[in-house]
Amino acid sequence: MRRIAGIVLAVLLIGGVVAAVVAGRSSEDSGTATKTVRGVIGSEKAEFFEDPNVVKALAAKGWTVRAETSGSWAMEGLDLRGYDFAFPSSQAPAGELAAKYKVRGTLPRPFYSPLVVVAHKSAAEVLAGNGLATLDEDHRGVLKMASYLDAARADRTWQQLKGAKKYGELTGTLYLSSTDPETSSSGALYLAAASYVANGGKVVASAAEVGRTTPLLHKLVSVQGAQQSSTDAAFRDFVSGAGNPLVLVYESQVASLLADGQHPDDLVVLYPDTTVNSDHTVVPLTEGGQALAELLSTDPRLRKLEVRHGFRPQGEATGFASDTSYLQQELTGVRQAPVPTSAVLHELARRARG
Repeated sequence: MRRIAGIVLAVLLIGGVVAAVVAGRSSEDSGTATKTVRGVIGSEKAEFFEDPNVVKALAAKGWTVRAETSGSWAMEGLDLRGYDFAFPSSQAPAGELAAKYKVRGTLPRPFYSPLVVVAHKSAAEVLAGNGLATLDEDHRGVLKMASYLDAARADRTWQQLKGAKKYGELTGTLYLSSTDPETSSSGALYLAAASYVANGGKVVASAAEVGRTTPLLHKLVSVQGAQQSSTDAAFRDFVSGAGNPLVLVYESQVASLLADGQHPDDLVVLYPDTTVNSDHTVVPLTEGGQALAELLSTDPRLRKLEVRHGFRPQGEATGFASDTSYLQQELTGVRQAPVPTSAVLHELARRARG
């Protein structure tokens, strides 16, 4: 009996070892996250962090990310104690958060995305016919910012533009829909680009320049009425056919839509000839947040997934925008406007909202 019991015990032990090895291999293959980091992100990155492939890539490196969304400028008003990182859509709000939480050193910027204007084809054709834009592909072109701002100063309506009368949906004042510049990074960056052009190709820095440019900025914002707090909602409304025929969004949102296999025939992407890149910037609040930022910046698998979601990884100019009928592979002919200091940008936003 003792011999039989010993044999059974040995079999069970061997089986247990085999089961443990198989489980270990299985967990190694699928990637087992051992550490969890919690952060607040701009809404435009929600789909990236929710992507099962991104979740697996992070888990393979031993991490799980729990992300909540917020307007980039609105993050400053949140209590981030207990969080590992904040991930706004540009450097300015990131700098404010770093100062608030005493984060020192260079803030990681894993990827970026320029601001673009999505337009219905009818609107894009009318703009091109009136010298406000040029079209170089069926679904791609350039918005002439100086000409557009001149039209905004003059309160031009769609009906005043030649060729618009045949499109019943093109009525009222000509304007770009943007997000609330006091809470959303894209709305604030729109003011940065517009103020740069209005200031003669110089970044707004002095009180006199703020005073000189804000009447136009107020006009750009006030004509819109109520504004969305995030580009995610604004872009979804546009794709569904609702709202204004011209909407300012991130290029990454269009690229992600195309990567999902959607190619709307009525969509035209206009690159402003003077724009601002949105440098998605991580504010590490803990060592875990710093480790995540480094992974997003260096891990080849994650960088490929960033491109898949329409973001342009820092230091990598090739491999972007497989569908160039909508998007530019390289940002040629697009001038990058410098962004004012956070204090000036806050003041521009406050006066624009008026």
